[in-house]
Amino acid sequence: MPVAEILVLYYSRNGSTAALARQVCRGIESVDGIGARLRTVAAVAAESERAPRPVPTEGPPYATLEDLRETAGLVLGSPTRFGNMAAPLKHFLDGTSGIWASGDLASKPAGVFTSTSSMHGGQESTLLSMMLPLLHHGMYIVGVPFTEPGLTATRGGGGPYGASHFASAEQGARLTDIEMHIARLLGQRVARLARQISRPEPAE
Repeated sequence: MPVAEILVLYYSRNGSTAALARQVCRGIESVDGIGARLRTVAAVAAESERAPRPVPTEGPPYATLEDLRETAGLVLGSPTRFGNMAAPLKHFLDGTSGIWASGDLASKPAGVFTSTSSMHGGQESTLLSMMLPLLHHGMYIVGVPFTEPGLTATRGGGGPYGASHFASAEQGARLTDIEMHIARLLGQRVARLARQISRPEPAE
């Protein structure tokens, strides 16, 4: 039974970001005492097209603000949209001002991941765009160090800012072994830091 959970929150249109999210969860769950809570967000539409959000019939449920409050860390994933995070994820984050005011996310660890359909489709800028609201919340940003050999061996996704996937026409949503490894490593690093932070400080 995990003593703490890490929220893995993502939006995925064609399955690539969802595939990364599952690997991040595997990395989190490899850390003793830490579990993963997988959540997604609903698509958004223009005001004139808006209708009640249907409850997902399969896959993870939609995230709530309580998911953020209850978990010990966050790993955030989105496909890139013109070098930025997708609107559904941004819409969810824009609704977290109450949590920002109360400091509920301060001093929790966080990481980010993304997927693009082209090699130079804005992976790094998308990862950085997802970090900005997390920094405003006072979270500790976790990346992937260059001591990880996969960063120099990869011919697809994966970089120091976070896990990623290059969904080429041939590859689609199928992750390479290195992309899977880096995603698991990111989840593992966030989980380990969360466990370290949650340990009570020794009495003086």
